[in-house]
Amino acid sequence: MRDPYELLGVDRSATADEIKGAFRRLAGQHHPDKNPGDDGAHQRFKEINAAYQILSDPQKRAAFDRYGAAAFGAPTSATAQPGNPFGGMPFDVSELNIDGIFGDLLGALGIKVGDKGALQKEIKITFEEAAVGCTKTITYERVEACTDCAGSGAAPGSASERCNACNGRGRVRFQQGVFPIAIERPCSRCRGTGRTILDPCATCRGAGLLGNRARTIEVTIPPGVENGTVRVVERGGNVTRPDRPAGELELTIRVAPHELFRRAGDDVVCAMPISFAQAALGGELEIPTLDGKGRMRIPPGTQPGTILRLRGKGITRRAGTGRGDQLVEVTIEVPTQLTASQKELIAKLAEELGESVQPQQASFMEKLRSLFG
Repeated sequence: MRDPYELLGVDRSATADEIKGAFRRLAGQHHPDKNPGDDGAHQRFKEINAAYQILSDPQKRAAFDRYGAAAFGAPTSATAQPGNPFGGMPFDVSELNIDGIFGDLLGALGIKVGDKGALQKEIKITFEEAAVGCTKTITYERVEACTDCAGSGAAPGSASERCNACNGRGRVRFQQGVFPIAIERPCSRCRGTGRTILDPCATCRGAGLLGNRARTIEVTIPPGVENGTVRVVERGGNVTRPDRPAGELELTIRVAPHELFRRAGDDVVCAMPISFAQAALGGELEIPTLDGKGRMRIPPGTQPGTILRLRGKGITRRAGTGRGDQLVEVTIEVPTQLTASQKELIAKLAEELGESVQPQQASFMEKLRSLFG
């Protein structure tokens, strides 16, 4: 019989929390599901689990500390049974406790006691996909019921017996504190099933669950979805108990930024640089839209910062009543490299314009006079 303290790598003075932490770390490290192709993982996991059964139970731990392997009737190496990590020591699976041993087995799969099985994942989509909607296929891993034992935890074809703790009811009553009211809760020995397992399933080690199971689903992203929106897929999360449905899968949608567009509610905004001549004389320009190339008329005398609107070229409204607009913010680009002839022409234009005051200048001068008297 191997020393359980040595198996878990803890001192004899280790606290219950230190023992639990060591078990979870080693169980996660040596779980067969995380060591495919390693034939020794099954035996190591079984030894770690058996060691924890002793050290997590105060009475069993005290007996081992006082009498060693003899406390459990462990035979000599000559009579030891092969495959049993503690020699001939009886291994009673019916003593597994949902709040203790079984809860820690779930912890090795990444599930905490009381966890409802919710999973959080992200879906990345483009700006265009968010605008018009799309369907995405995602693959992720979750905890599922063991297929070999159908989640029962018992080896296929093996029998089970009525739980002695709850007499097959699956629930036990107890009285808490000074209150004379009996409270019912699921039986921790049989996990609320009313039956105890005699021969555990070799695939899931009696837990009834397996981790890292790949699952592929299709998710419909509605048009007009915003960055950070969460969509919930019912029963798409982890299975925390074989007798309960899977939890929810929460998908957070991340919309990638666009090179040209930004969103303002249901409208799409883009900046459009035009030349001084186009702003002064007006004309028709080719512009990008979510639907491809489009054309827009520039009115004569367009000023910097002017917002031009293209109806129905924005984001699909979430209420399903058409689309928003595309807002084009006009910026006037001033040339920085002029030839001699270009400079001469601009100088003649400035001379021709003279001291004529434009509407925006007039408004600005009026504000100056009111400010400074």
